[in-house]
Amino acid sequence: MLHLIVRAFAVAILFLTTAAAAQAASSGPPATFKLANGLQVVVIEDHRAPVVTHMVWYRCGAADETRGHSGIAHFLEHLMFKGTDRIASGDFSKIVARQGGQDNAFTTHDETVYWQRVARDRLGLVMDLESDRMAHLKLTDKVVLPERDVILEERRMRVDNNPSSLLSEQMSAALYLNHPYGIPVIGWFHEMQKLTRADAEAWYNAHYGPNNAILIVAGDVTVDEVKTLAEKYYGPVAARPVPPRWRPGEPPPIAARRVTLVDARATQSYFSREYLTPSYRTEKGREAYALEVGAEILGGGATSRLYRALVEDRKLAAEASASYSGNDYDYSTFSIDLTPRSGVALAALEAAGDKVIADFLKTGPTAEEMKRAISRLRAAAIYARDSQNTMAQIYGFGLIDGQTIDEIYKWPDVIATVKAEEVAAAMREFLKPERSVTGLLTAKAEGAQ
Repeated sequence: MLHLIVRAFAVAILFLTTAAAAQAASSGPPATFKLANGLQVVVIEDHRAPVVTHMVWYRCGAADETRGHSGIAHFLEHLMFKGTDRIASGDFSKIVARQGGQDNAFTTHDETVYWQRVARDRLGLVMDLESDRMAHLKLTDKVVLPERDVILEERRMRVDNNPSSLLSEQMSAALYLNHPYGIPVIGWFHEMQKLTRADAEAWYNAHYGPNNAILIVAGDVTVDEVKTLAEKYYGPVAARPVPPRWRPGEPPPIAARRVTLVDARATQSYFSREYLTPSYRTEKGREAYALEVGAEILGGGATSRLYRALVEDRKLAAEASASYSGNDYDYSTFSIDLTPRSGVALAALEAAGDKVIADFLKTGPTAEEMKRAISRLRAAAIYARDSQNTMAQIYGFGLIDGQTIDEIYKWPDVIATVKAEEVAAAMREFLKPERSVTGLLTAKAEGAQ
C-alpha cells in the first residue's frame, strides 16, 4: 500500500494538470454541496465507464502536527486500516478487493487522503466502510505498537537507505527555518519511536470529523445519487471540534544555503536546487500562474532552455528539468534538477546551469516560448481527463489547499492570459540566491572524482 506521497509526487501530478483536466472532462465545474454535519461533497460526473472513484480528504497533514510528535499524521493513516467494531483489523482492503475494487491512501504535509475505485453499484458499500472508520476507529496497543514498527521500517527503506531521499529531506530542513514543511512527512526516526496509542487517538479525535473533510466522488454517478448515499452513510456521523489550522511563518530569507551529501551508496550524482515561493493560496497577485509558465519555459521538456543548453548543446547533463509546485497550503517551491553526464563534475554543471538561469532572468521569455509553454500546459488537460483518480486529486489538492472550485475549473483560461512581463517579474522576484537551497549528491567528495 502506498502510504507516503512526498512533495515531488504532488508536483508530478499538478505541474501539468493542476486544474486543467477539470475543464476538459466535463462541460462545467463539478457540483458541490454540504451535509448538515459540515462534510463538503464534490461530484465529478464522468459517464464513460460504469466505475467510480471515491475519495475522502482530511484537512490535516504532517505540517499540522505538534512539535515533537512528527509522523503521527502518517502513522494514523496506517492505523485507519486496523478496524472498527464492525470491521476486523486488515479486512477493509480485503472487502474492497473482493468486490473487484482498489483502495489506497496517502499523507502529505497538508492533507491525508483515503480512496477506493469500484464499480458504480458498489459506491454505497465503500461509503459505508469509510464513514464507519471516520466515526468508530478502534485502536489497542496490540495493533498500534506492531504498526509503529512497520512505519519505522518504512522510513529505513524509503529514506534512510536512499541517498536521494536523504538529500531531499536535508534540503527541506534547510529551506524552512521555522515552518513545519521542513519536517519530513514520515517523521524523524527518534520521534517516531515514541509515538503511542494515545498520540494516535488524540490526532484522530482532533482531526477526523466530517466537518474537517471533503468527500469527492468522480465517475458514473449523478449528483442526486451521491447526495442520497452521502446523507445515508455520512449524514449520521457527528461533527467534532476541530483546532484552527495555524502554522508559524518563515522569516525573510537572507542567505543562500548549500547541502552536500557524500554517500557511498549513491549510484548517480546530481544537482538540485529549491527556491522558496508563494503558493496559489498565498500569492499576492498572479505570481503562481507566472511561475508555472516560467518553469515550463526554463525546464519543462526537450524544448526548454535548460535542456537545450545543457543536454543538447553542451552535453554536460543527462537530464535537466525545472518545476513549480504551487498547490500547497502555505509556501511552495520552484525546483531545478540536473543530472551530469559521466565524467562531468557537478561544479561545472552547476556553473553552466546558473548561466542559463541568469540569462533567462536577464532577458525574460520570448513570445515563442510563451506561446509554446501555455499551449503545452493547456494541452495537458486532454491527457489528464482520462483518469477519474487524477480528476479527483486535482480538485482535492486545490480545495484542501485553499482554492475554490471556480478557481480550479478556470485555471486553463487564466493560465492563457499570463504575460511575458509577469513571468519575468515573478522569476526575478523569487529565483534569488537568498531564497534558495542547493543540494549536491555524490558517491565521493568531488575533489576525488
